[in-house]
Amino acid sequence: MNQLKTPPIGLAILLIVGPSLVWCSEFIGSGEVILATRTGAILGPSILWAIVSGIFLKFWIGMSGARYTVATGEGMIDMISRIPGPRNWGVWIVLIAQFFGAVVAIGSLANASGVFLSNLLPINAKICGWGVAIFALTVSWSGEFRILKIIMSALIFIVIFGVLYVSVYAFPGWKEVLSGFIPGGSVVPAWALDKGVDPDPWKEILPLMGWAAGGFASQVWYSYWVIGAGYGMTRKNTYGIPADTDLLKKMDVTGARKIKGWFNVVYTDASVAMIIGVVVTGCFVIAGAGVLGPMQMAPEGPKLAVDLSNIFASKWGRFGGFLFMLGGTAALISTQVGQQAGWPRLLADSFRICFPRFGLLPWKKQYRGFLVFFFITNMTIVFTLGLKPVALLKVGAILDGLLLTPLQALWVFAGIFIVQKRLFNKEVSEILKPHWIFGLMLFLAFGVFAWFCIWHIPGFW
Repeated sequence: MNQLKTPPIGLAILLIVGPSLVWCSEFIGSGEVILATRTGAILGPSILWAIVSGIFLKFWIGMSGARYTVATGEGMIDMISRIPGPRNWGVWIVLIAQFFGAVVAIGSLANASGVFLSNLLPINAKICGWGVAIFALTVSWSGEFRILKIIMSALIFIVIFGVLYVSVYAFPGWKEVLSGFIPGGSVVPAWALDKGVDPDPWKEILPLMGWAAGGFASQVWYSYWVIGAGYGMTRKNTYGIPADTDLLKKMDVTGARKIKGWFNVVYTDASVAMIIGVVVTGCFVIAGAGVLGPMQMAPEGPKLAVDLSNIFASKWGRFGGFLFMLGGTAALISTQVGQQAGWPRLLADSFRICFPRFGLLPWKKQYRGFLVFFFITNMTIVFTLGLKPVALLKVGAILDGLLLTPLQALWVFAGIFIVQKRLFNKEVSEILKPHWIFGLMLFLAFGVFAWFCIWHIPGFW
């Protein structure tokens, strides 16, 4: 344990914030740029509560999972494999659900990215979609966190600048915005009904909540970004290796106190992602409500990006339209890069655990094999399914954003309160045990998302 790094304290923590920038760059994308803007146009700021609650609850899932990673050195999928019950039962569920969910979600994002990028460049949308897929593959190929952090950080700052500029001018007033944090005021207006929008507001709210702070996979990926940064017991940029349980059992009180200091780093880092996510997503909603709503427009077809650009340009001139499109395109591309880097890690871990022979391959071969697979499916979806960004994104939001989230909350609860306790000696376990607030918030996340799955998702289809 002498090799365990001493955690930074105070303002020094901000100097090593990094996983959060990759995390929020990855989850601020299609749901925010397209769905949040469109839903804001239809329902106005009245759905801000859905954004805040969705991001806040998923923040607790992602942060708690990262807390486990800091303590043990392994990612969330390995944690799920240790959950009590039949051997690897949770990982099998993840593997089956995420394999198909990943294909749809990444493909739909490549599709949407192509639509937006083609409005900035005089190039066909399908070719732009392929270009984004190639760019994401190139950035992700090395598997190095440092490269990912630099590119994703640059993209997220472009997003923030672009959307803040637009939302400030579209701001409807504090009274209307603050009332949006109270659930229950969403009604689909008559003009939207005339355009074919479903009268049930949940058909618009559910996909938005599904993509708020990303889906199931985003919370798993955050544990990978923490590994990439080398927090706590993790070994920097070392993936696909379960925790050294013998080493953990030998941890002493000094080591445990260092780990506890690293918990504070994760809390700060994750909070940065949550704050950015709430602000940026809220700004996209306000932009949609302030610009598209009064014009009674809710674009969704192949010309979505062109329509949005023209509308925003008519409001604030070409510069305003350009900034919105630049921010939106950067958000979509950063999410594409994050997903392209995250899902191969998730599926490589799942296959390694469920099929031990797969784990005999070097980690980079496992990872790059899935990178190539998703690159091929991206190219195929962009070419064959047509440019239907809203429809594809809504399906992806339900598959990845909501269906597994209740289970994930329970798995993370079991991981930090049951599994983690078994990995350390009694004295160290007592020092590292989570506060009861973690249990409360994880159960709350389970209850909220389970309610959506039981009462609203069946009617979505």
